[in-house]
Amino acid sequence: MKLHRFEQAHVLPISLETAWEFFSDPKNLDDMTPPELEFETLSGNDELMFPGQIIVHRIGLAPMVKMLWTTEITQMAFQSYFIDEQRSGPYRFWQHLHRFEACEGGTRVVDRIHYALPFFPFGELGRPLVRGRLNRIFGFRRACLEKRFGSA
Repeated sequence: MKLHRFEQAHVLPISLETAWEFFSDPKNLDDMTPPELEFETLSGNDELMFPGQIIVHRIGLAPMVKMLWTTEITQMAFQSYFIDEQRSGPYRFWQHLHRFEACEGGTRVVDRIHYALPFFPFGELGRPLVRGRLNRIFGFRRACLEKRFGSA
């Protein structure tokens, strides 16, 4: 298994409290995901995040190909960070750290993902496609957040 890392950070002109309130509500995730992924949360988004929470999504991998993606909130420190990890889904391994830091101009939001592709070593051939997809997903997310909260 080969582990890869993706990271994005940006500053939103909002308080740490406002950022935490928004990101710790799993209902907000669907609206921050590009429509072409046909991303839909099926269960587990009826409460604010807590360690041990299981959230089940459906995601479009290709035209007419959908898959269930189950994640668990494994760690959380109030107004600081939370981590979701894939329990079943498209990756061999997926761990997503969401970190929040008060800074000049608002709140710095960091997404750090460690992931491994399935079917090693053959799955590695798809790495450029996956990397491009992550760039598009998180670019879309950044644009949604800036539309909602403004940019610093």
